[in-house]
Amino acid sequence: MISVTEALSLIDQNTSKLEVISQPIQTVMGATLGADIYAPFSLPRFRQSSMDGYAFIHTGLNELEVIGESKAGDSLEIPMSKNQAVRIFTGARVPDLADTVVMQEHVEKTENGIRILKMPEQFANVRSIGEQIEKGSLALHEGIKINAPLIGFLAGFGLTLVPVISKPTVSIIVTGNEIQPLDQPLSDGKIYESNSLMIQQAIEAMGIPVHQIIQCRDDQNATNEAISKGLESDVLIVSGGISVGDYDFVEEAMLSNGVKQIFYKVNQKPGKPLWYGKKGEKQVFALPGNPASTMMCFLIYVAPALRKMISGLPIQMNFQKGILKKAVENKFGKALFLLSTEENGEIEVLQKQASSMLISFAMANAILFFPSDQVEIGKGESVSFLPINR
Repeated sequence: MISVTEALSLIDQNTSKLEVISQPIQTVMGATLGADIYAPFSLPRFRQSSMDGYAFIHTGLNELEVIGESKAGDSLEIPMSKNQAVRIFTGARVPDLADTVVMQEHVEKTENGIRILKMPEQFANVRSIGEQIEKGSLALHEGIKINAPLIGFLAGFGLTLVPVISKPTVSIIVTGNEIQPLDQPLSDGKIYESNSLMIQQAIEAMGIPVHQIIQCRDDQNATNEAISKGLESDVLIVSGGISVGDYDFVEEAMLSNGVKQIFYKVNQKPGKPLWYGKKGEKQVFALPGNPASTMMCFLIYVAPALRKMISGLPIQMNFQKGILKKAVENKFGKALFLLSTEENGEIEVLQKQASSMLISFAMANAILFFPSDQVEIGKGESVSFLPINR
């Protein structure tokens, strides 16, 4: 049995960023940028007006003859002198000789042109070439999660294909003779199967699609076949069947399918019987079947591995600090992950922490981490926690 830190380190060592591929820009929302992007040209490429108004040469003259018009999309150069102005609109090209734009609200029309009522400073309301970014400059760093404004920024360069980190394919297997689908009346001795839906939703919230969900009865041959099928994906997550009971067949089935065990069992509560292995570059996690244990192991171990695969960022516990409202004891000699609520930095541990219960998971917005070598954390002491459900 290994520590939480050792388990995370082993997963980190055995998890790599997936390959970079080019995807159409319309399909990259939520993906991770797979390469640095350098500006192919300056933005803006030409001097633009940032206002509707009049472009002129700033000399102090306030009465100007209007000799033409420049609207967005026009490219024709308009020669002008110091006593002249050009009617201009937002985003339009500023004539080469003009250096300033006066807002239309600050002028009045005269018989031959305009009179400036409020003189702007020289260069006002003119977007210079490269004001946003200059040609050849680093525009975006690899590893940024792609959002809508970022897509708009890339589209401004005319990019149709974007380098992104591939997303893994994921299979989920749930085991147990006692589970049955949600659309059937519940029989005696049975429970509704909820773990696969819970894990699926958590994975898809990360922007990763689930390839398949397989339900498997407690039988060695059926388990062997389910794992063989699940290994078609980059990541296989198994819920249940990994403990030491007479009807737990997952560990043997993993080995029969050529999956190499990297570790089994972590000194923690809940979620001790966690199994992790690999087959080639395929990641395999076998989680305990109790719902709270399943979700805890997913959040602490599986989700960070998935994030590394799609970002390249190392796996680490991104703890925040809080203050404990009531003293908590650790009678187990294990690292504890305690479902809690956090408000204004104060942490309160919820009552129902059993591995079979999801009610506290649904109510919690934090997981308090209680190190295995501590027996008690007193009221008002500093604690480490992970935000969840936010």
